[in-house]
Amino acid sequence: MEDNRGNDREEIFSRRVKAGKRTYFFDVKSTKSNDYYLTITESKRRMRDDSFSFEKHKIFLYKEDFSKFLEALQDAVDHVKNDLMADFDFSQFEREEESENEFDDELRWE
Repeated sequence: MEDNRGNDREEIFSRRVKAGKRTYFFDVKSTKSNDYYLTITESKRRMRDDSFSFEKHKIFLYKEDFSKFLEALQDAVDHVKNDLMADFDFSQFEREEESENEFDDELRWE
């Protein structure tokens, strides 16, 4: 496993998606040669002793894979929605969370 601490490049854009005990971060970063890539991070809040810890998993997505990734993701989501769960009402999940999570401060990337 490669240790990339300290090698993170400048963040250009960031979007956070809260999903229960999980939070997803979509971050656009730049390389030394002014190219761009996307990191997708899943952060799961875990209870440890009397405090919380966060388990994080990260995917690096490079520009040459954007289209293939989006197509595969859309195909997988469509399969679940249209073939496996055609009778399920997914619209209930389309609303934004109405209240801020009390742990928001702990989920920030620095």
